[in-house]
Amino acid sequence: MGGLLTALNAGKTSLITNQKSIEIVGNNIANVNTPGYSRQRAELSQIPAVNFGDFFVGNGVTVSDVSRDYDVFINRQLQDKSIALGEESGKSTPLAELERVFNVSGDNLATEIDKFFDAWQQLTTNPSGRVERDMVLQRGQLMGDAFRTSYDELENIRNNINNKIVSNIDNLNEKIAEVAKLNDRIYQVEISGQSANAARDQRDLLVEDLSKSLGVQTYTDNRGMLAVQLPGGTPVVQGNQAMTLSTVTSGSDVNLQITIGGVTKDVAPRELGGEFKGLFEIRDDFIAGLRTDLDTLAVGLTDAVNTEHVNGWYTDPATGLPATGQIFFDDLTALPPGTPPSRHINVALPDSRYLAAAGQNTAAPGDNENALTIAALETTYLVGGTDTFENFFAKIVSTVGIESSRNQLALKGAEDATIQLHNLRDGFSGVSLEEEMIDLIQYQRGFESSAKFLATIDEMMNSLLQLKR
Repeated sequence: MGGLLTALNAGKTSLITNQKSIEIVGNNIANVNTPGYSRQRAELSQIPAVNFGDFFVGNGVTVSDVSRDYDVFINRQLQDKSIALGEESGKSTPLAELERVFNVSGDNLATEIDKFFDAWQQLTTNPSGRVERDMVLQRGQLMGDAFRTSYDELENIRNNINNKIVSNIDNLNEKIAEVAKLNDRIYQVEISGQSANAARDQRDLLVEDLSKSLGVQTYTDNRGMLAVQLPGGTPVVQGNQAMTLSTVTSGSDVNLQITIGGVTKDVAPRELGGEFKGLFEIRDDFIAGLRTDLDTLAVGLTDAVNTEHVNGWYTDPATGLPATGQIFFDDLTALPPGTPPSRHINVALPDSRYLAAAGQNTAAPGDNENALTIAALETTYLVGGTDTFENFFAKIVSTVGIESSRNQLALKGAEDATIQLHNLRDGFSGVSLEEEMIDLIQYQRGFESSAKFLATIDEMMNSLLQLKR
């Protein structure tokens, strides 16, 4: 009778174990399309045998653990590639906007510069013509407007970057707080000997998102919790404690701060990775460089024209006598520190009568010597001693185009690498319906066999009871 009871117990554990295994397979099938889900497996182990006379008799089977398919190497690679993808993604939209501002089409700043000097060339054919003189002033102001528009477009892109940084902070803080909560949940569950597979999957997804946004790095601390930190080493999550990111306005820009244990410190852009690193690099380095180049071109052009114009002659409308010393543009070198020159190009002449087209102090109506000199600046003056005005602007356009092309290639490469790693992860950790169907049939057969085994033991026990009666 004792042997039958042992067999009955073994059948019962087999039935329960196969039922539990079927439940695990069902959970896998239910999550076949769940992002980040790792396939779970029932880890079976036999219950220790007991001494029964001269030999040991087994006591059945049990589910000792529910493991998940997980590869640390693939996960680490995916995290690293997410950082690269985030950085290039952060640069992509601003660079597309910059390409629109500094384009190679026929309607750009270079076109307005060319039209300005063309107006001077037209003036050389009729130095005293009112229409030609008015056209020079008009083209000078339109060129100034084009510089101003380019500068304002740069400012708009910079402000858009600032707005994007601010709008993403709340979402990032929620993810950081959720990682800390999951750390605590995983610790509390697993310290009791159970598996927190679902929580680990959720945490991995959040860390991948944080890697893409901030370039975070992770390691496991001495309690088995995941520590999250910025590339510069600043902690973001420590155990179940989440730090808080915030933005602070510095001048016209937005920068990051982090609060750690009640103490708030600045986060330098060099301490970041991922999308935020890309945004800060475009804003603080690339756009700042373009703005400097634009200002250099504005100062060089206006100063060159003014230098020649003050040496030219015109007939003073007030006295009717030849006069000299009049600047054509407002003096950009006299602007207060911090004032962008490219946004303040304005014609300084009251009207076209003050245009100094003559090169002699007689200011004769046919004297076009100074007009010829200024018209020639388009090809003779070298900005920084190396480039004409047109070539200097072409270099600006080229810088934007090259960086945009590099970004597009790098972004495509990072996207492809990330897709491949996701596919590799899905191949290792993802759910395969074919494999689950095989397992389902296997455990179903095991369940049916266990039920049949229990029915057989029940019949045998009934027979023994009948014999006793």
